[in-house]
Amino acid sequence: MSNQPSNLETQLLELRDQGESAINAADTLERLEELRVGYLGKKGQLSVLLGSMGKLPAEERPKIGAVANTVKEALQNGLDKQRVALESAKIQAQLKAETIDVTMPGIFSTQGRVHPLNGIIDKALDIFVGLGYTVASGSEMESDYYNFEALNTPPDHPARDMQDTFYLPDGNLLRTHTSSVQIRYMEADEPPIRVVAPGRVYRRDTVDATHSAVFHQIELLAVDEGLTFTDLKGTVKVFLQEMFGDLPIRFRASYFPFTEPSAEVDLQWNGRWLEVMGCGMVDPNVLKTVGYDPEVYTGFAAGFGVERFAMVLHQIDDIRRLYNSDLRFLRQF
Repeated sequence: MSNQPSNLETQLLELRDQGESAINAADTLERLEELRVGYLGKKGQLSVLLGSMGKLPAEERPKIGAVANTVKEALQNGLDKQRVALESAKIQAQLKAETIDVTMPGIFSTQGRVHPLNGIIDKALDIFVGLGYTVASGSEMESDYYNFEALNTPPDHPARDMQDTFYLPDGNLLRTHTSSVQIRYMEADEPPIRVVAPGRVYRRDTVDATHSAVFHQIELLAVDEGLTFTDLKGTVKVFLQEMFGDLPIRFRASYFPFTEPSAEVDLQWNGRWLEVMGCGMVDPNVLKTVGYDPEVYTGFAAGFGVERFAMVLHQIDDIRRLYNSDLRFLRQF
């Protein structure tokens, strides 16, 4: 038998050298996978060469088979080594890209703060929920019935004047108070009820330092057997003490079409009396309207303007500051 390498052996050795060179030059894992398939795949170059072994004399086949195994092993070792190197380089590049330089100045991000109006609303609702009240909400567009008629507001009452109410072309209006939520709640629920209704309301008013055409109200309503004005005074007193502290409070007789008797509540703040809310016992006509028997049930209601509380608590001189979104102002809270 000749000791000279056969043509097939020479091709196998050349394939090894060519493959090792290409593998060492591969710079991505994707390229490395292409080389693996191209050299060692089922239809790769090594398989193509070995397919011609059937034409060799029987005595040469073991030798060529051994050479083929060394070629395959050399290529596979080269692929494995290059894969480890590329994966390591990829990880190092990722680590380098994600490295945080702790000596660099930080990126400033504006810290969010609770708007003073939201802060007042949240605090008030927390107090009333703690007293057993349920939070209710309703549509800002209402009908005349729920905004006025069901609240015992006669047709000639000044609140119906076009200068006070935003009427819409379809006959509806933008609610002037959240009392309409109470009417809808009473229609859907049987007493006893305790409900607090926060929300945005609208009035045709001159906009100045203390007035706005859009503002926020929170109103509460309790209906049960045996409720008296004493219960109303106690509830209002607890609420105001939680909001403002233990300050002098007084009730002054007033008039609201949906409560009788009615009162306005003043708080002594910084040495002077400030009007902070209105209240009263629910008028029997309102109870009849929603189907409650006024001979069995009584109720009380109270309400206040959120902007008024915010201006007092935070010593704000102009209501318009609450709507201007001026960060210099809002950052103070």
